[in-house]
Amino acid sequence: MRTIAIGDIHGCSIALASLVQLIDPRPDDVIVTLGDYIDRGIDSKGVIDLLIDLQNRCRLFPILGNHEEMILDARRIRSKLIEWMEFGGITTLDSYGDRGWEDVPESHWKFLASCRSFFESDTHIFLHANYKPDLPLKNLDAETLRWLSLSDYLPDRIHCSGKVAVVGHTPHPDILNLGYLVCIDTGCCDGGWLTALDVGSGEVWQVDEKGF
Repeated sequence: MRTIAIGDIHGCSIALASLVQLIDPRPDDVIVTLGDYIDRGIDSKGVIDLLIDLQNRCRLFPILGNHEEMILDARRIRSKLIEWMEFGGITTLDSYGDRGWEDVPESHWKFLASCRSFFESDTHIFLHANYKPDLPLKNLDAETLRWLSLSDYLPDRIHCSGKVAVVGHTPHPDILNLGYLVCIDTGCCDGGWLTALDVGSGEVWQVDEKGF
């Protein structure tokens, strides 16, 4: 069994499809996607389609990113819609069709609603954005879990669980590996890479937005 984390995808469906092909998921593999599946890139719909399909090939644990939080809030509270649009939401709705909300299938809403705040294995914790070293995962607030950039707050030690944290959200040109914290958001939609990491073996797969 492998445990593989995938960094921020941001609507880059071609990159995700190529990455999945390289990984070649097996039924007993655990794949943790770290959030931010939508917005900015041109094919958020395609990304969600691929992730739903991936659920049938392995044990997928999708984490909620701040962009998924925004679209769910915008659906419930229309005053949040303008805020989400400023963060790339317009490209997401464009990927579904001319009717916007009406073209988003219920299966996609169900997938988004199923995303979790974090995932924990025997050796690692997986979060979208950040953690506080002295707070158990269940006590972390939404701001820390989904919004707090490593540029604004970089934990200085391992989490109190004693487990290595694997996060996304804060893009870096290369994987940031501090030993106790690994960030694998490598800026796919901004000319960088979509990164996957096998946390057990250390094997890394990377593709660009065009899938190369």
